[in-house]
Amino acid sequence: MRALICGIGGQDGAYLARDLLSKGYEVIGTSRDAFTTRFDNLTSLGIFSNVKTVSMAAHDFRSVFSVIRAYAPDEIYNLSGQSSVGLSFEQPVDTIESIAIATLNLLEAIRFEGRTIRFYNAGSGECFGNTLGDAASETTPFKPRSPYAVAKVTAHNLVENYRESYGLFACTGILFNHESPLRPARFVTQKIVQAAARIARGSTESLSLGNLDVSRDWGWAPDYVDAMWRMLQQDEATDFVVATGRTESLHYFVQQVFAYFNLVWQEHAVSDAQLLRPADILLGKADPGKARTILGWQATKDIDGVIDSMCEHAARMERHRAS
Repeated sequence: MRALICGIGGQDGAYLARDLLSKGYEVIGTSRDAFTTRFDNLTSLGIFSNVKTVSMAAHDFRSVFSVIRAYAPDEIYNLSGQSSVGLSFEQPVDTIESIAIATLNLLEAIRFEGRTIRFYNAGSGECFGNTLGDAASETTPFKPRSPYAVAKVTAHNLVENYRESYGLFACTGILFNHESPLRPARFVTQKIVQAAARIARGSTESLSLGNLDVSRDWGWAPDYVDAMWRMLQQDEATDFVVATGRTESLHYFVQQVFAYFNLVWQEHAVSDAQLLRPADILLGKADPGKARTILGWQATKDIDGVIDSMCEHAARMERHRAS
């Protein structure tokens, strides 16, 4: 089996590549410019030499079609695109193009290729907006509250349309927040963990945070890439919510991270109004029952396990830097 991972340099792309390699896949991964991209995540997982990396501009149909024609993948995983909700308010055009237009190009290229290629699209729990206490399932209406979520809704609808109109094996994983040590520092979870680790080692810095009252379902990224693969092994393509089923506030996340390092978070964190978004989701709650029933998938770590694993890794990295 040959898999093409679009956006292999990111958190999910790297973990997925590792999983697919362990299953005996040949893995090709794309980046906008593979010759200048560092692929640090692949290197940190020890798999860079086992992956073929190629350049592909996902917003350029010719580039997409050429790569698919040249490498003839059996499966395509679309994990590329601007991935920060906060940044999407500052770069809405790039966000829409890198997610929605890129997904359209991939679907069109698969249709033009005219052979069976199984396609996975990375959706997002952000599409649901505020769930108002109800756990979102695959039938819950979308109410996006950011340019990022609008782009993801558009991509989701395109996948559904091409599946119904052209019979493509195309599905979307509606993934809620999922974290790991490979998360970039611009994401709030990694920002919190790394700051706490530095403070525990003697840093006198203050951690600036926005709204601590938002609540999310946080899971473990290596779990979620397994769900992606399982979706493409089904007899029929359909969409799945992927989450732990447990929702906690950002306040809880901060408190538990600092407690891991024997710190009191109020002594080191400050509120910064500039970090508040123009619109935000107060409560994100998920029902992953369909994935559990049909895929046989269940999260191995909830928020507490995620925090422990991320903090352990950050502490180890701080000790390594100190030595």
